[in-house]
Amino acid sequence: MRIRRTSGLIVELACLLLAGAASSGAGAAEIATPKQRAPIDLTGYWVAIITEDWRWRMVTPPKGDYSSVFPLNDQGRKLADTWDPDRDTANGDQCKAYGAGNIMRMPTRVHVEWEDDYTLRLETDAGKQLRRFYFDPAKIKSSEASSLQGVSVAEWVGIATERFLTQTLPGAITHLKVVTTHMSPGYLRKNGVPYSSKAVLTEYFDIEKGFGSQWFTVTSIVEDPEYLTGPFITSSDFKRLEANTGWRPEPCKTGWGPLAVDPRLRR
Repeated sequence: MRIRRTSGLIVELACLLLAGAASSGAGAAEIATPKQRAPIDLTGYWVAIITEDWRWRMVTPPKGDYSSVFPLNDQGRKLADTWDPDRDTANGDQCKAYGAGNIMRMPTRVHVEWEDDYTLRLETDAGKQLRRFYFDPAKIKSSEASSLQGVSVAEWVGIATERFLTQTLPGAITHLKVVTTHMSPGYLRKNGVPYSSKAVLTEYFDIEKGFGSQWFTVTSIVEDPEYLTGPFITSSDFKRLEANTGWRPEPCKTGWGPLAVDPRLRR
C-alpha cells in the first residue's frame, strides 16, 4: 500500500512538472522580441537638420573655442589646447570626432535597420561609422570594446514588460534608450575638445511628426569623470528621407565645410 501511494505521488509530481514546463515554454514563445514590440519606427534613411550650434557643427571651430561646453574642466581645456589636426592625420586619428560621443552631432545622414530581432544598427555616411544597439547584451561583439563606437545596450522605455502584454502603456514615454560605454578616447567637437575612455553616453531617441514629415530627436548625455565636471547635454534632429537620397559615405576628415544638411551645401 505504501509503495503504491509513493508511486502515485511520484507520477503526479512528474505530471505537474511537465505541465509547468510546457506552460513556461509556451509563455516564453509568446513574449515579443524587441523588434516586434518596438513602439516607434526608427528604420530608414534620415538627414541631420542643423538648426542650432551651426558654427560648431557645420565647420571645424578654431582651437580654443569651447563655448557652450560648460562642464569642460581645466584638464580637458589643457588637452584641447594641444589639438593639432595635422598630427591627428599623421597618427591616423582622423576619426576621433566621429566616435559615439559626437557622431550624432555631425552634419550626416544615417541609415537605421534591424540586424536581427535583438540588434538595431545605425550607419552614418559621415566617416562611414557603424553603431549597434544591443537589446540582448549576450550578442555584444568583443571587438567593439574600446572602440570609437563602444558598446551600446538598448531598451524600449515605457513599454510593458509583463508576459503576454506588449502594448504601450497609457501615457507611457515611448522612446529608445541607449547607454554606451567602453568608448576609446574621442572628441566632443572637431577641434579637439576631449572625452576619455571613462566616458558614459546615454541617449534617448524620440519620434516626432509634424508639417507632413517625420523626425527623430536624439538627446545625448555625456558624462566623463576625467574631463567634465558634470553632464554635457545636447539634442540633435533628423528628418526622414523617402529613400537613400544624397547618401554618400565619406571617410573621416580632420577638417570640413558643410557636408550633409542640404544637397546644395555639399561640396
